[in-house]
Amino acid sequence: MAFEDVLDSLREFDVNDLEVDNVGSWPIAVKIFIWAALLTMVLVVGYYYHIEGLQLQLLSATEKEGELKEEFETKAFQAANLDAYRAQMVEMKESFGTLVSQLPSDTEVPGLLEDITNKGLLNGLEITSIDLEAEQAKEFYVELPISIIAKGSYHDLGAFVSAMAGLPRIVTLHNFTISAGDANTNQLNMSFIAKTYRYKDGGA
Repeated sequence: MAFEDVLDSLREFDVNDLEVDNVGSWPIAVKIFIWAALLTMVLVVGYYYHIEGLQLQLLSATEKEGELKEEFETKAFQAANLDAYRAQMVEMKESFGTLVSQLPSDTEVPGLLEDITNKGLLNGLEITSIDLEAEQAKEFYVELPISIIAKGSYHDLGAFVSAMAGLPRIVTLHNFTISAGDANTNQLNMSFIAKTYRYKDGGA
């Protein structure tokens, strides 16, 4: 059938002449139009119910791919530096062990008090009193304050404070109070708190 014949059949076509029971007698142009409309409808429905879902899955997979790439890069970097991390861990453990060894145990406190007293005497101080105060438990360690009152010259006090840094155990000095002694001497009175620490194990 020529194209002109199809156009002529469409011009002469009356929709009222269509009978559902006799589809075979419908004009070829009407059949083509109906089939095209059905195909378009099927494609549209298929897009929204199938292809759109696939696109959403693709979008989700693309985002997941980006996350996995970042995770892979992070793990690859960690794997490449694993030896360095291990060496750093060993170094940290050694440093931690060194610091812990500088914290006195309960049995070493009398020896520490003796060391502090000797440092004072060697630097020309007169230790008036040295008293242990109540322990104070912190998160990872126990703090032991020691109240000290000493007498000596300005230079003697400075030398004593410097000498405290040379103790084999960790001792920190706090709350200094210095006052003048007798009017006829260059002696000064100094009171301060020396704090030492011990590692807080599970039983502390």
